[in-house]
Amino acid sequence: MHKWMKVAAFVVVTLTLSATAAFATDASPLPLKRVADIRLSGDTSRFDYQSVDAADHRLFISHMGAGAVVVFDTAARHEITDLKGFPGATGITFVPSLDRVFVSVTGHWWNSVIGGGEVAAIDAKTLKTIWKTQTGRFPDGSVFVPGADRLYVSDESGNQELVLDAMTGHLLATIALEGEAGMSAFDPVSGQVLVNVQTRNEIAVIDPAINGITRQYALPAYCHNNHGLLIDAPSRRAYVACDGNAKLLVFDLKALRVTQAFDVGNEPDVLALDPLCHRLYVASESGVVAAFDTASQTIAKLGEGYAGNNAHSIAVDPSTGLVYLPIRNLNGHPALRIMEQVQ
Repeated sequence: MHKWMKVAAFVVVTLTLSATAAFATDASPLPLKRVADIRLSGDTSRFDYQSVDAADHRLFISHMGAGAVVVFDTAARHEITDLKGFPGATGITFVPSLDRVFVSVTGHWWNSVIGGGEVAAIDAKTLKTIWKTQTGRFPDGSVFVPGADRLYVSDESGNQELVLDAMTGHLLATIALEGEAGMSAFDPVSGQVLVNVQTRNEIAVIDPAINGITRQYALPAYCHNNHGLLIDAPSRRAYVACDGNAKLLVFDLKALRVTQAFDVGNEPDVLALDPLCHRLYVASESGVVAAFDTASQTIAKLGEGYAGNNAHSIAVDPSTGLVYLPIRNLNGHPALRIMEQVQ
């Protein structure tokens, strides 16, 4: 579902659910407990994606409705600043090797109709904007591909993937998807970029060497609008959130098929993985967060629960295991909820 409504040869492989798949029906509580709620500046409008700089103890948050990027100190637990001038900020990606933060800027609602999106690069140390490139209709999630120093950006309503030079912001290519772009993810093992084509119920595979689609995988019919996407490279799995009917799919990157499916909160959006504790979190527009144990060959649902108003964005600091959820409205103001694992 479009966010503003909420406020080559192709190889097509039809996937079926394996015998090991199961739809979760348990009602176990969410294995997280609240540590703190920190008031944030700005209004009680929509937040979107987050990205963690664990080394410098910073969290970058897109405050979409306020047109700002919030910079939060995770060690001192206070807001450093909110950077203005990013109307409709959505995707945000911190790249440690470049010390840069890349922000997708959708602009106002009419930009998704007439075009006018931007992608910006921010110096993570000085917090100064390095470059802005006008491109796309509704640029959303982004992923960095090392080596080539390229940024791949899902242009949701533009039905394409944008390829930019991460150093200069120069638009290198546009890749037609023939449907709305959901999230993109980079698989470091295969060296490929995966992108959800959410209105076609497919995953497209992009080869950065040619900036073209080499394969497409059709998802099962019980997944509606595959938007969220996260790759667990060591486990050779991809996790897909179907926001149209509240499902999480586990996609085996070796067998190239869906092996498990679970019920999650209504309109699942952002996924986050704690690589040390092997926990996957799925946040939803309804404010419900679901948690999964990913340590074994098959993942297991640990539980789920309400985490806060419109808590659809989630991030994990891999150095501490702390979980961050921007809350749209907490007693009349926006806040960042910090949570920790319950063993």
